[in-house]
Amino acid sequence: MKTRKYLLPAAAAGILALTLSACAGGGGGGTTGGGSDADANLDGRGPITYVQGKDNSNVVRPLVDKWNAAHADQKVTFKEQTDQADQQHDDLVQNFQAKNASYDVVDVDVVWTAEFAAKGWLQPLKDKMTLDTSAMLKPTVDSATYKGTLYAAPQTSDGGILYYRKDLVPTPPKTWDEMMSMCSIAKANNIGCYAGQFSKYEGLTVNASEAINSAGGSVLDKDGKPSLNTPEAKAGLENLAKAYADGNIPKEGITFQEELSRQAFQDGKLLFLRNWPYVYNLATTEGSSTVKDKLGMTALPGKSGPGSSSLGGHNAAVSVYSKYKATALDFLKFLTNAENQKFFATQGSLAPVLGALYDDKDLVAKLPYLPVLKTSISNAVPRPVSPFYPAVTKAIQENAYSAIKGEKSVDSALSDMQKSIESAGAGS
Repeated sequence: MKTRKYLLPAAAAGILALTLSACAGGGGGGTTGGGSDADANLDGRGPITYVQGKDNSNVVRPLVDKWNAAHADQKVTFKEQTDQADQQHDDLVQNFQAKNASYDVVDVDVVWTAEFAAKGWLQPLKDKMTLDTSAMLKPTVDSATYKGTLYAAPQTSDGGILYYRKDLVPTPPKTWDEMMSMCSIAKANNIGCYAGQFSKYEGLTVNASEAINSAGGSVLDKDGKPSLNTPEAKAGLENLAKAYADGNIPKEGITFQEELSRQAFQDGKLLFLRNWPYVYNLATTEGSSTVKDKLGMTALPGKSGPGSSSLGGHNAAVSVYSKYKATALDFLKFLTNAENQKFFATQGSLAPVLGALYDDKDLVAKLPYLPVLKTSISNAVPRPVSPFYPAVTKAIQENAYSAIKGEKSVDSALSDMQKSIESAGAGS
């Protein structure tokens, strides 16, 4: 499994899934939002190390070379981790627990930000360490924020897309009910109607959260407490369960992760598919694709308009143990400036966090779905922001899977999901 979602075919071929990260224990050196470690070395300048997963598309090295050419006395060393997200997570945990000062700037999945911030490992980006986020898409900033404080720089993003067969559906659906009403078209053509990622893994957390959010509900409320015993949450999960029971989600859909669902759509077996942007390039360039000239893309459908995608992406954070935080902050600004964000998109095939780039004519010419992706990210909601995320995602996966398969009623599944998240401490 890879750690990032890519937008171009060369980088996209191996992208499979968002991964569930094991939650390692341990305490940080500073308290959340302050403390001795967070207050130290704010003016420190010197050589730093940037830690990130495998640089598959050769984005990091050119950027580090570019920085080093202009900062001879504050050079950046790139420490490349593996391409396994759980191993990256555990490596960061071990080094934070050891108070390793050489892990100055670290790349974190959006679902790790709250966990690491709550343990006091990430430098709050405020006061002397303030980072200007005004040009960034709001959901990307939210993904880097914990309890009202920014703890990381949004670096790359991602959002869900609804793919459809434009030869069979000239006007794409805007709402869930409208999409379900079009399943008669699928039946008339002897193909499946709709699929996402419904296997019992992290992708189901993404899809179930999207269903709940798009129906007006939420997994956690604004205070981080589980909020699943609501009519809106029930309506969202019921949409998936009913579609599976009715056959609008084909029976094999319960086994689908990203790649199986992509292949089914490319083979002409589906009318609609929820997946990530990387599918566009493969579906339009692979020789085996049967939908090359029939592929449409639109925002995920919601209750009365565009739905809420689960937000993907990565953030760059400064360790509270770094000795050179002023340099580290400058490096965050460097990673998020317009020129380098454009490089992320063109060289690394990664969705930028700056809103203006989605309207850039040169970029849109190369990545024609950027306007749709902007709509997706602009309406996106981070997966539940919690320092207990591994327990939260497990509760969502297990209960959503049971509800979709009909092994539990939707009410029972949501009630059990609520209790599991509460017992994990997600509401504390």
